[in-house]
Amino acid sequence: MSDIHHPGRRSVLAAGAASAAALGASWLLTGCTGAAAAPVLPAAAQMGAPDRGGTLRIARPPASDAETLDPASALSAYEYLGALYNRLVRVGENGDLAPDLAESWEPDAKARTWTFRIRKGVTFHDGRKLTSADAAYTLRHILDKATASPQAAVLAPLIDPDTLRTPDEHTLVVPLKTPNAEFPSLLTHYNCYVVPDGSARSIGRTGIGTGPFKLESFAPAGAGRVTAYEDHWQGRPVLDAIAFYSVADMSARSNALLAGQVDLLSQTNLDFATARVVAASDRATIARVKNAQWYVLPMLTTEKPFTDVRVRQAMKLAYDPEHVVKVALQGAGTAGWDNPVPPSDPSYISAHPKHDPEQARYLLKQAGHEGLAIDLYTSSYDPVFTPMALAYQDSAKRAGIRIKVKTAAADSYYTQIWMKKPLMATYWYTGRPVDQLFTQVFRSGSSYNETAWSDKDFDALLDRARSETDDTRRRELYGEAQTFVIEKGGAMTPMFADRLVGISRKVRGYAEHGFEFDYLGIGLKGA
Repeated sequence: MSDIHHPGRRSVLAAGAASAAALGASWLLTGCTGAAAAPVLPAAAQMGAPDRGGTLRIARPPASDAETLDPASALSAYEYLGALYNRLVRVGENGDLAPDLAESWEPDAKARTWTFRIRKGVTFHDGRKLTSADAAYTLRHILDKATASPQAAVLAPLIDPDTLRTPDEHTLVVPLKTPNAEFPSLLTHYNCYVVPDGSARSIGRTGIGTGPFKLESFAPAGAGRVTAYEDHWQGRPVLDAIAFYSVADMSARSNALLAGQVDLLSQTNLDFATARVVAASDRATIARVKNAQWYVLPMLTTEKPFTDVRVRQAMKLAYDPEHVVKVALQGAGTAGWDNPVPPSDPSYISAHPKHDPEQARYLLKQAGHEGLAIDLYTSSYDPVFTPMALAYQDSAKRAGIRIKVKTAAADSYYTQIWMKKPLMATYWYTGRPVDQLFTQVFRSGSSYNETAWSDKDFDALLDRARSETDDTRRRELYGEAQTFVIEKGGAMTPMFADRLVGISRKVRGYAEHGFEFDYLGIGLKGA
């Protein structure tokens, strides 16, 4: 690092402004001048075994009126999915692949055909037995254009639905169009929960799956409830029920937690100031999930000035990611250095260009954009967006880049700003397998390619990586893909944030990985 900046008062206060308004300004008394002044937040949820029974109350952000229980849909009710369904393959606690409805899987010698052994003795909530036909149907449902599943863009280049085979009730054979040694990892995505054969028209309402809970009620964008499924193949869950509530904004959700009205805040990454208030309360605390969210400043590569790779490189060299982590997260995270692959991933490479404002100036001058002025759009949709934008603004001005931060409405941010404005703030959840991450967010033509970056050489590199059966060589190729994204892509990744989850002090057994927790084992003390 050539130099280290220190958090400015304006940037730090921005992180806590919304929370102070809703929760009161008492947090100011603890100091707000940087990470060193802040008390240490809990590293994990409350320890100990839960009592059997009780109802866990979850507050979640408002959703679309078109919300559905169909896991394959782009409008799926995410919080319900892990309760109602299982996948063939899941991500284990250590980040490796683990069996779920598939007991095992194996490729042929070229990783061109994969065979999955489906677990016996599993039933759906309506009493039907799980078979390989359900697994095959699930894949066909995802691939069906009428479903419009986001995961179709990942699986369609690999799978012809007409070639899927089910030689017996517990064997699924998946021939691939091209070899892919990472294929099972693509089935860990939340769009890949297994649904009953022939259920496309009803699954969005019924929620019939093989999960530890069965549906009692569901209202799109509203409240709902699931109850324990006594015949679950892994045994009955600890809880009797889970109640879901749709709560308008982060402040309202936080206040509901502090008042003891709910037990867990879903899809809500608390800002540091609010997290300190929550952790200091008698009713609630914080579960801290390391590097759980990946924050991005996407540059739309189809819009000037970001059509020029020199401008994109200058924007990356101009700012100091460690400064952004200190200001926006008060140190509760890790500098990203424009690499979207989290440090915990086995394929992660640590090499990156250093912060170099003078080189950034030089590249901008070469590109004819000396003294570049650009709008950076942010929103209260996520509490970290604005402090991240202000920290970038502060750091990049040393390279002569003038950033004007513009705040857009939260309720329309992802329909009117994201992937429409040349420069914006956004985030993703970590836990995606590396091939899915690159295919879904960076490959040419992907519907989630938020920078619209297209590079045939990068796409070819991904193809080589996924067809490589040697694990070491495949990791090396994914390492080359990271370098490609860092040097040529349109996404700035300032940081990975520790997700600060607000939970009741009664909650036990909360262990999150891949942005999911264990619905089977979570419970309450004193239920």
